[in-house]
Amino acid sequence: ATNSFQSIEMALPATAKCVSSLINTGVRTAARQSSSQPKVALLGASGGIGQPLGLLLKQDPHIANLALYDLVGTPGVAADLSHIDSNCRVKAYTGAKELTACVEGADVVVIPAGVPRKPGMTRDDLFNTNAGIVRDLVECIAKAAPKAFIAIITNPVNSTVPIAVEVMKNNGVDAKKRIFGVTTLDVVRAQAFVSELKGTDAAKTVIPVIGGHAGITIIPVLSQTQPSVQFSDDEIKKLTPRIQDAGTEVVNAKAGAGSATLSMALAGARFANYLVRAVKGEKIEACSYVASDAVKGVEYFSTKVQIGQSGVEKILGVGNVSSFEKALIEAAVPQLQKEISKGIKFIKG
Repeated sequence: ATNSFQSIEMALPATAKCVSSLINTGVRTAARQSSSQPKVALLGASGGIGQPLGLLLKQDPHIANLALYDLVGTPGVAADLSHIDSNCRVKAYTGAKELTACVEGADVVVIPAGVPRKPGMTRDDLFNTNAGIVRDLVECIAKAAPKAFIAIITNPVNSTVPIAVEVMKNNGVDAKKRIFGVTTLDVVRAQAFVSELKGTDAAKTVIPVIGGHAGITIIPVLSQTQPSVQFSDDEIKKLTPRIQDAGTEVVNAKAGAGSATLSMALAGARFANYLVRAVKGEKIEACSYVASDAVKGVEYFSTKVQIGQSGVEKILGVGNVSSFEKALIEAAVPQLQKEISKGIKFIKG
């Protein structure tokens, strides 16, 4: 799922504006805020994911400051959210010239900015537009908030996360441990579908989803479902592709009116909460698509990871998997290699 950013022109001028602003203000490497007053910057705040995501972030008691950025519409969204009686302070930033001020001092930057899928489109069809948006936003983050955790929702995540890492690297920042592809929606869907099928408590059902965030790279590890439940071979063969294609299910149901926005907002808010709590000193375990050596042959892979104040502290790996799941991993590797390479080539040329 990708946000309906108000315009796809986004950030071709953003990098230049960011550089100019930094030169004028003398800012070089802004530190993160105090962990007692976490700041979250939401880039793409006026769109289909951004608005409900902003609503959920405003209600998170761990977030002290919420900075909203988009090309248009942010003052209205911020005014609306500011009327909610939580302690989180909200401020709007509009247009490329205000991007630097939005991300300066951020502990966590969440990026749903981009164009959404329509019926018949794959996540990879979004590449040319969304890759440029992520590149330019991260270019500014590298200069204005190089220590921030970056949570990327913008599709295709399998490619946009490597893009973000390469952009940071080009700016002299090693951010591999602080850049996260948000795959939480795959986890949320797996847990929803399994609890519905098996009659378990959805709030207590835990299922890791590993691999990537598109098609066959999405690998629900049903054998590790907690509390433990038994699946027939037929149930596994039906559940797995449903989880893998769940985004398309929503795209088709909306009949051209957008992609998953509400469920993605929930997933994005849940993952942002993990990152903010990590900034504040907790040790968090969650699935995320990150730079990883968990699986031979790919530089990026989603597994459970331990997140702390420095970012990814441990890659917890795929764990024990069934023969069916092992075959899914083997099938995913060539596709991931292709999508990772595409992202890296977008930056390196």
